[in-house]
Amino acid sequence: MTDLFPEDPVQTPSEPMREDAPLADRLRPMLLSDVIGQEHLTGPDGAIGRMVAAGKLSSMILWGPPGTGKTSTARLLADAVGMRFVAVSAVFSGVADLKKAFAAADRAAEAGQRTLLFVDEIHRFNRAQQDGFLPFVERGTVTLVGATTENPSFELNAALLSRSQVLILNRLDAPALDKLLARAEQLEGPLPLSDDARQALIASADGDGRFLLNQAETLYNAQIQEALDPAALGQFLQRRVAVYDKDRDGHYNLISALHKSLRGSDPQAAIYYLARMLVAGEEPLYVLRRLVRFASEDIGLADPQALTQCLAAKDAYEFLGSPEGELAIAQACLYCATAPKSNAAYAAQKAAWKSAKETGSLMPPANILNAPTQLMKDVGYGKDYAYDHEAEDGFSGANYWPEGLEPQTYYEPVERGFERKVKERIAYWNRLREERG
Repeated sequence: MTDLFPEDPVQTPSEPMREDAPLADRLRPMLLSDVIGQEHLTGPDGAIGRMVAAGKLSSMILWGPPGTGKTSTARLLADAVGMRFVAVSAVFSGVADLKKAFAAADRAAEAGQRTLLFVDEIHRFNRAQQDGFLPFVERGTVTLVGATTENPSFELNAALLSRSQVLILNRLDAPALDKLLARAEQLEGPLPLSDDARQALIASADGDGRFLLNQAETLYNAQIQEALDPAALGQFLQRRVAVYDKDRDGHYNLISALHKSLRGSDPQAAIYYLARMLVAGEEPLYVLRRLVRFASEDIGLADPQALTQCLAAKDAYEFLGSPEGELAIAQACLYCATAPKSNAAYAAQKAAWKSAKETGSLMPPANILNAPTQLMKDVGYGKDYAYDHEAEDGFSGANYWPEGLEPQTYYEPVERGFERKVKERIAYWNRLREERG
């Protein structure tokens, strides 16, 4: 039977790889145990290892960064349990293509052959297309293995997720990448690199095994005779662009890390994540908006200058542009990280907004209402208003709450930074209010 979709270019052990195939293809693992860096899944106690041992696969979503072995793992899964392997890409396929694949899987099932349908970049299918998988997954026409670099909880339908097991592939660490590079050297010979340059090459891969092998292949093709040091390697290969999608996981993960580092008063980590975002191409004004928000949400009146610093950084950046203006952003970041923290203003806002929604129709007391007309004066607007500047200590202690709503406490300053002084002021006014009834 001829599959409607060409299979992945990885060859089975019985089909030798072409000698002119890219290095990354020639080094694809032949067995699940050869997959590097994912032993938590492929090992005897891992989810994949257990499924293979049982000889039965469930539908799954392989979630991980680029170059971590998602495609290889899917193909080897099919080989390990004797399933027919069909690969499609969400970038090139539509609903009509999927229908053909499902029809072919139905025919294969009638002949007693199970189908593993591998869908690369599955998050690129829209919600309606994702819904199209459900009936075929439910009745077992296919065992679905989807691959995605994006958070499945954001990108995939809840119904599809409920029928699949999400398995997380790890970013390849330095030892795993070193092992991968050693396999390349067994096949092609030693790389023309000093020890330091070799480590620099591994670091430049940023956890992406495919990228590392492509860089190694570039070095082999150049037929360099003398070992390169890190500086010469950098000049030859050029700098790797940071992996960062502004509307994807990288964006949200790094801004979360920046915010949490600021809140945790760790200026070193905070400026590192700030650098990660700006170096990768994040819009500086987006970062500044987040810093301004942080200054109010997590610092507030514990240090009122934090908000001023952030707004000044915004003005400085708009005045100077990049790269000079980025120093002002760094200054604001460090100021926020080292400032005393308080979310009292944020908590007060949330509580007050909640009360306003629940009691929004209550009229303020008449004595604090303006009376621009005689009629309003006649009905009591402004009557007996106590002008605080004429009262002792500049404080009248009058009631400002609507009838039917007891005085509330929304804002509770902390014993940190400037809010310690604010707390003393509030306590002073509360004492005078009690004394004056």
